[in-house]
Amino acid sequence: MSDPGSWFPHLRPADERTALEQFLDQYRHIAASKLADLDLAQASARALEATHLTVGGIVKHLAWAEDRWFQGKLLGLELPEPWASAPLAEDPDWPFHSSRHDSVDEVLSLYASACIRSRDAAGRFDSLDAVAAVPSYGKGPVNLRWILVHMIDETARHAGHLDLLRDAIDRGGPPGT
Repeated sequence: MSDPGSWFPHLRPADERTALEQFLDQYRHIAASKLADLDLAQASARALEATHLTVGGIVKHLAWAEDRWFQGKLLGLELPEPWASAPLAEDPDWPFHSSRHDSVDEVLSLYASACIRSRDAAGRFDSLDAVAAVPSYGKGPVNLRWILVHMIDETARHAGHLDLLRDAIDRGGPPGT
């Protein structure tokens, strides 16, 4: 794992934006690190009987969430591949289960690229009050502050799922396997 100084939030951030971006980067790092040392079978394994979630599926879903909120909603752009041609309208869980066809390196690269695009998108705006180009939830557009907080929430919740899945994988999978 890399030096925590490169991704761990400062204890006294200079401002709200710095705090939000540092916490999001911390959870991005955690999510990627849970996948980085697995092989394809482990990344695709249904490690807990109670869920169909996989480590690879969660990280691919997080890549989609990054692009959806920062590219699609904030900037109002068409989503890049693989989302542009994915059957998301018919199968909203496609990122979760399609990851079994991707190598670990492909999923990590997809996630890293999405995070870079997200940082670039956020960096185009001076203010957290900047309004997204596309409305959300049928109520109107959210602002950049909302998107950053939402992505911290989304990524942190999935980091918790990843902790449980990794614990099961590291211990040998579900009971009886």
